[in-house]
Amino acid sequence: MASNGANQPLLSGVVDSTLQTDNKHAPNRRRFRRVRSAPITECVPSDADRCRSLSHPESILGKLSFSPSLKQVAALLAGYLGVGTVCFYLYRDDIEGTKTNPIIDAVYFCVVTMTTVGYGDLVPNTAFAKLLASVFVFSGMAIVGLILSKAADYLVEKQEILLIKALNKYHKQGPSQIIKEFESNRVKYKCLLTLAIILALMLVGTIFIASVEGLELLDAFYCVCATVTTLGYGDESFSTRGGRAFAIFWILISTIGLGQFFLSTAEMFTESRQRALVNWVLTRKMINLDLEAADIDNDGVVGAAEFVIYKLKEMGKITEEDISLVMEEFEDLDVDESGTLSASDLVIAQSTQTKR
Repeated sequence: MASNGANQPLLSGVVDSTLQTDNKHAPNRRRFRRVRSAPITECVPSDADRCRSLSHPESILGKLSFSPSLKQVAALLAGYLGVGTVCFYLYRDDIEGTKTNPIIDAVYFCVVTMTTVGYGDLVPNTAFAKLLASVFVFSGMAIVGLILSKAADYLVEKQEILLIKALNKYHKQGPSQIIKEFESNRVKYKCLLTLAIILALMLVGTIFIASVEGLELLDAFYCVCATVTTLGYGDESFSTRGGRAFAIFWILISTIGLGQFFLSTAEMFTESRQRALVNWVLTRKMINLDLEAADIDNDGVVGAAEFVIYKLKEMGKITEEDISLVMEEFEDLDVDESGTLSASDLVIAQSTQTKR
C-alpha cells in the first residue's frame, strides 16, 4: 500500500517516509510525547455542545426529537414536583399564609421553593415543615441546574435553527452552508433569542399580574422583576387561584430563561476572547524561537503537521495531555512500529485487543 503513495503517514511532516518499511531505523515512537510547541495559554472554557459533526447536517436540521438526557431531566422534574406536591399537600396545615386551592397551593409552594423565589406568602410554621422545605430547596436548586444545562439549551438551539432557516429562506443555500453560519454565530443568536424570550415572558407576566391580581402596572412590573431574578421580597406576590396556577409554569420558565441568558452572555464574552486569541496567533509574525518550539522531532525543519500542532497548542485548542493521549492510541495501533498506520496494523491491533 505504501508503494502507490496512498498510505501516507498521519503526521507526514513529522515522520520520514523512508523509514516506513525499515523497523531497524524506525523513529523513536515516544519522541512526539513531549511537544515543545507553544506556551501554555490561559485556559478558556470549551464549548462541548459545539463539537458536533458537520458532515451530517440533516441530523441537526431534521425533525425535533428529545435526547435521552433531556427526557431524564424532564422525568426528574416531574418526579420532584410530584413528590413535593404530595408532601406539601399532606402537611398543608403546617404551612401558614394566604391560601387558595390546596393542590394549587402545594404545587405553587413547591415551585417557589425550587426556584428560590420565596415570596413569603406561604411559609412553613412547624419544625418538620421547615426541615422538609430545606430538603426541597437544595434538591430543587440541583434540578434547576440540570434543566438549565439541558432543557433550556436544547430549546434555544432549536429556535436558533429555525432563525437560521428564516434568515436564509430567500437564499439558495444548502444545509451545510446553514450549519456553517449557525456554528459561527450560535452564541450570538443564543443571547439574542434568550433575551427576546425573557422580555416576552416579562411582558406577559406584567400584563397577567396587572389583570388577574389587580395590581398597578408599575407594581406588576416590580413583582415580575422580583420573581424573575428570584429576589422575592414578598410584598407583591400571586394571591389568587388563577394567578398561582399561572405562576406554576411562568416562574419555572422565566427564572430558568434568565439563568440561560446570563450563561449565554458569559459564553459570548469567552468566545470573543478566544477568537481574539486565535486572530492574534494567526496574524503575529513567526520568529526563530517559534520554529524551534514547533520542531517536534528536532530535525531542523518544521513540517505541516508540526506547524498545525504548534498553532493549535498556541491557541489553547490542545494541550500536552491531549497530544500524549493521542500518541498513546497511535502507538497501540502501530503494531509494526513503522511510524505509520495501515489496514494490516488495524487488523492486528484489533485481534490483539480481542484476545485480551
